[in-house]
Amino acid sequence: MSRETVVAKRYAKALYEAAAQDGRTLEVEQELTAAVQALTADKEIVNFIESPNISEDAKWQVLESSLQGKLSQSVISFLKLLIERGRADILPEALASYTKISSDALGLANATVYTTYSLNEQEQLKVAQEFGEIVHKKIRVQNVVDKSLLGGMKVVIGDTLYDGSLAGKLERLEKSFRR
Repeated sequence: MSRETVVAKRYAKALYEAAAQDGRTLEVEQELTAAVQALTADKEIVNFIESPNISEDAKWQVLESSLQGKLSQSVISFLKLLIERGRADILPEALASYTKISSDALGLANATVYTTYSLNEQEQLKVAQEFGEIVHKKIRVQNVVDKSLLGGMKVVIGDTLYDGSLAGKLERLEKSFRR
């Protein structure tokens, strides 16, 4: 485990404890997700944040003016702390750690569902229900459209892949013939 991952986990745990104290763990997760996406999606913003020629105070003043009123005080304080300490580079890892800590505490599991088309809400609920029974947790579904699949779906929950794709079924069938 890298040093950055360990540091990110510490920051994420502190943010989770503050959010749990306020009873806002899921709201903070949503806000943090939006903030990390906004701060890492645009190359110019990333370059601005990572620039050694701009003081951390100046960086924060610019970011604070754009974030104020859009995020809770706990998320703003978290972002400010990371930027002031020159640790903005760990934001994606901190988000991943926060999501894991929050999900574990709330009995949730995140499932990435790869399909050839976008699932509607009813289909996502059915996938969440069926896989929730398998892993004994409440499932949050993130649907990813993967046109390379011939049919069926792949579901990734944590480190486990449930391969119900047509290609996966054909591969398992071929292996059974070789035995």
